[in-house]
Amino acid sequence: MPQLTVEGFGTVEVENGKRLVLAIEQDAKVDILHACGGNARCTTCRVEFIEGEPAQMTAAEQRVLAAKGATGVRLSCQILCDHDMTVRASSRLEGSGRADAGGPPAPEITPTPDWIPKA
Repeated sequence: MPQLTVEGFGTVEVENGKRLVLAIEQDAKVDILHACGGNARCTTCRVEFIEGEPAQMTAAEQRVLAAKGATGVRLSCQILCDHDMTVRASSRLEGSGRADAGGPPAPEITPTPDWIPKA
């Protein structure tokens, strides 16, 4: 089982293939935002990788990051936990002023992933 370390929150084992956004929220118990429900339409689920950044990304993740001009971050809704990772959850409900974290992300990556090498 992959190990997920969230800076400031510790390390947990997560189910292989689980969406990172869900692993952060459910397993590591971090109040990460996912305003669009994990559909790669916003950047509220963004994380910074400290170690273990995946070498691939979805085309949807690449498009939204480029459109928002976001660099140095990844969308946790578009990443699968299939190896050990260390991340910083930079977008949390605490201090955001939002009423809730957003709609619940589905267990599978949405939209259907088109995997490409990370630019």
